[in-house]
Amino acid sequence: MAQLPSWMGLAPALALGLASLVLLLSDSIDPDTTNTPVLAGISVVGSLAALVSAVAFIVGGTGVPTSEGGQGTPVLFGGQLVVDQMALFFMTIVASVTALVVLASYDYVSEHSYQAEFFALVLLSATGMSLLSAANSLATAFVALELVSLPSYALVAFLKRNRGSVEAGLKYFLIGAVSSAVLAYGISLVYAATGVLRFDGVATAISSGTIQTIVDGSVQAQSGEPAVPMSILGVGILMVIGGVAFKTAAVPFHFWAPEAYEGAPAPISGFLSSASKAAGFVLAFRVFAVAFPIGDLLATGGAINWVVAFQILAIATMFIGNFAAATQEKVKRMLAYSSVGHAGYVLIGLAAVSASGEGLSFSISAGMSHLLVYGFMNTGAFLFIALAEYWGVGRRFEDYNGLGRQAPVACAAMTVFLFSLAGLPIGGGFFSKFYLFQATLNVGAWSLAAALIINSALSLFYYSRVVKAMWIEEPTGERSIDSYPMGLYTAVVGAAIVTFLLVPGFNQVSEIAFQAAQLL
Repeated sequence: MAQLPSWMGLAPALALGLASLVLLLSDSIDPDTTNTPVLAGISVVGSLAALVSAVAFIVGGTGVPTSEGGQGTPVLFGGQLVVDQMALFFMTIVASVTALVVLASYDYVSEHSYQAEFFALVLLSATGMSLLSAANSLATAFVALELVSLPSYALVAFLKRNRGSVEAGLKYFLIGAVSSAVLAYGISLVYAATGVLRFDGVATAISSGTIQTIVDGSVQAQSGEPAVPMSILGVGILMVIGGVAFKTAAVPFHFWAPEAYEGAPAPISGFLSSASKAAGFVLAFRVFAVAFPIGDLLATGGAINWVVAFQILAIATMFIGNFAAATQEKVKRMLAYSSVGHAGYVLIGLAAVSASGEGLSFSISAGMSHLLVYGFMNTGAFLFIALAEYWGVGRRFEDYNGLGRQAPVACAAMTVFLFSLAGLPIGGGFFSKFYLFQATLNVGAWSLAAALIINSALSLFYYSRVVKAMWIEEPTGERSIDSYPMGLYTAVVGAAIVTFLLVPGFNQVSEIAFQAAQLL
């Protein structure tokens, strides 16, 4: 296969961005358009084009060095963007979730105004996530992160006549602004301490102990070889951890998530809790695996041990997220807190690491694999909530009583999502959690292993409440289902099928993830 030009590596992001521009153009021509099939069609085509190109690049060996039989790794803008296997893996997650969300939104937004803006904002945010997947510089990552965040604030508050949606959007915006400021200040401290923003340059500065600069794309020591002030670097790393923890909804920076997910339109809740979370984690994986090598940091003796920080975050996030979910009486809010608990599971990818950095590739690949499976099962669960809202089903557990008799296919799909989220072998969630469990045992992180088992068992309790209500409980009142929305139904059933197929297909997913993590 002929080697593609470097800019082609960004084809998934370009497809999403181009589709969003087409939507904005159509809206400028006809601002009052409510031609939902056309708008949703453009969005679905753009998302599927991004998905197909990302998968094709992975299979074709893009992002794998030519010395290992691949097509090479596209590097753009002086190393600011690097389209390696990890970037393509996360672009696949983002494109998959985006395709499901825009397909489901075909029915969800059909009665609302500003439909073109809705779809354009979803695709613009997805474009930012794709660029963030390939970011190789703290500055590039911050800009891409803001491209993710700004459309998200508007999407959460999209239901302008719903006070809960507007309030959630305002809270999300205010807390997001503070977290962006914290992250930006942390980045500035890292730059002040190391002299560079590119991940490999920061790593070189830490390993050599001298401030670096970039000349003609190559990292070099500054004249005079001034020493890296490790105390300033340590504070910068701590603030970067805080910024990443906010984007991934990790405790104690999780308090925005339940409010935003509950108040947002249900498809957007799925989008933020799956694709946006994946974008936050790819930033974390890249920054801490490449820019802040733990072995070199500990050798200096003056900087923060981020592995211990992530171990504390992972355990606290798992317990607080799952225990909070178990006390909820509203299904959507339960799923919101459940997504916080799953952030704790994925944090094992950065927490199950030895002091010398041993086990990092294995643990990161486990986190990546769980994020891919989670993208389908969690998005599918939120889309089922959107379907229930479309039918006028209430928000509480008892409102779902007897729903399985009226909508057996959709409820069967929801059962697959919930039991897979809990870690039962009905979907890929069982294998992704087992992979995370193996990562903890690989480095002897017994506390993480125990927390994973305890919280997975607890999650089965509150997920089963929904299943019990749908299939066993008697309906509490009269309910009639007059229509079966095509877009929502297709998205829910499609997500369930993929979740189930990831049982036999998980081995291939884990192999791709492990190769991507090793190539970092």
